[in-house]
Amino acid sequence: MAEHQDHAEHHGQSHYVKIWAVLLVLLILSILGPILAPHMEFGFLKAWMITLMTAFGIAIVKAYLVAANFMHLNIEKRYITYLLTTMLMLMLLFFAGVSPDVMKHKGQNWENVAAEAEVERALKAEAAAAAHGEHPGNEH
Repeated sequence: MAEHQDHAEHHGQSHYVKIWAVLLVLLILSILGPILAPHMEFGFLKAWMITLMTAFGIAIVKAYLVAANFMHLNIEKRYITYLLTTMLMLMLLFFAGVSPDVMKHKGQNWENVAAEAEVERALKAEAAAAAHGEHPGNEH
């Protein structure tokens, strides 16, 4: 009987160690995503899109793994699931409401001068590179 209990404890611990290892790998990927994104542009996928996809995608997966494996939500009452779903929907609503303003350079009562200056600088650099026969975007 004690041998069976030891085996069950070891199996439980190894499960948590595996989850920890997956979370560690996802942490490393979330750190490397913004670092490697500028070197991984694919057609319409720009570096900032890749950064956002890795950041939010990995965050959602990590949150799910933590909630599913460490918070023991499977034994909670049903209202906890409804509460978590509501919070997720509110977070997505917040992002949907804020992102159109944040991703623009001008709003009704504000202006992102730094972003506009950077866009102008990049356009001038691209025009100068094109005038010299260089390929725009290759600043290495």
